[in-house]
Amino acid sequence: MSTRTAPALDPSADIVDLTAAIVDIESVSGNEKALADAVEQALRTHAPHLEVLRDGDTVIARTHHGRDRRVLLAGHLDTVPVAANLPSSRRLREGREELVGRGSCDMKGGVAVMLKLAVEAADVPMDLTWLFYDHEEVAAADNSLTRLAAEHPELLEADFAILGEPTSAGVEGGCKGTMKLEVTARGVAAHSARDWVGANAIHHLAPVLERLAAYEARRAVIDGLEYRECLNAVAITGGIAGNVIPDRASATLNYRFAPDTSVEQAEAHVREVLAGLDLEIEVTDSAPGALPGLDTAARDFLAALGGEVPLAAKQGWTDVSRFSALGTPAVNFGPGDPLLAHTDDEHVPVDDLTRALEGLRRYLLAA
Repeated sequence: MSTRTAPALDPSADIVDLTAAIVDIESVSGNEKALADAVEQALRTHAPHLEVLRDGDTVIARTHHGRDRRVLLAGHLDTVPVAANLPSSRRLREGREELVGRGSCDMKGGVAVMLKLAVEAADVPMDLTWLFYDHEEVAAADNSLTRLAAEHPELLEADFAILGEPTSAGVEGGCKGTMKLEVTARGVAAHSARDWVGANAIHHLAPVLERLAAYEARRAVIDGLEYRECLNAVAITGGIAGNVIPDRASATLNYRFAPDTSVEQAEAHVREVLAGLDLEIEVTDSAPGALPGLDTAARDFLAALGGEVPLAAKQGWTDVSRFSALGTPAVNFGPGDPLLAHTDDEHVPVDDLTRALEGLRRYLLAA
């Protein structure tokens, strides 16, 4: 865990400058403390209208005006590992200004928008909860929202939630579920010069890869939004030396399934795809998806954004799923192209930052 002191954040700064400052505080999952400290300090210094709470490396800020409804706005502080893409930089490409750097898209641009508005929105027609949380990019069990839901569910109570995930400043409904599975093949160890007395476990994974390569993923249309499922091998391990036939080999699979499918149904489907093969299959991580949830609150949000705001399915998993499980309708809305999340060339267009900021500002003031 980092012990460094983060520079102060100025929420009154230009949105691009604020985003760059947040990006430059490295916060790979497990190392969010410095950024959480900076966010907490900014809120305590610049937002006297907010009650500010700290739970681990999660910062919660709330109004208590006695309004008849509460909206929760959440953004995760962590990123995937850095890939020579820090500190941030700016560039002009094809006539478009972009901020480049790890987390700029997923999702420090969204965090910057929310931090700026948390300070601005002192008197709006609803009560607000601002949630800046840790450990989103890792296993669901480590996500701080898992802890909050179990220990302090009152902090997550709301009538509507907005997750600042990258959506190119459009609205993305629901999310796909996710599941990781470890598929293990067994063999018999032997000297590689006498392979006929052994059985190669790595070779026994070949039928698994063949089935995955031939797999035709389902496309599910729900409330007019199309979710594309994906089932892939994402890692293979096996072998102990260059002259030993391996007696064990494993493939890690990741299944992204449409939100009309439960976790139990998702596991059953993967087992069906691999049926008949001599394998050990273990689910190591899973989280359900979330249906689009385009109820009245979401429609009001779309209307407040104004113009022809794109509406699409979220082709990934987000914490919209958690709020759906709590009975809270939720959508994804934030700056940045989701296709750039986790890439080495991760960046966010300046226009996205501006449109997301202005859209959320209109919603908060007009609601």
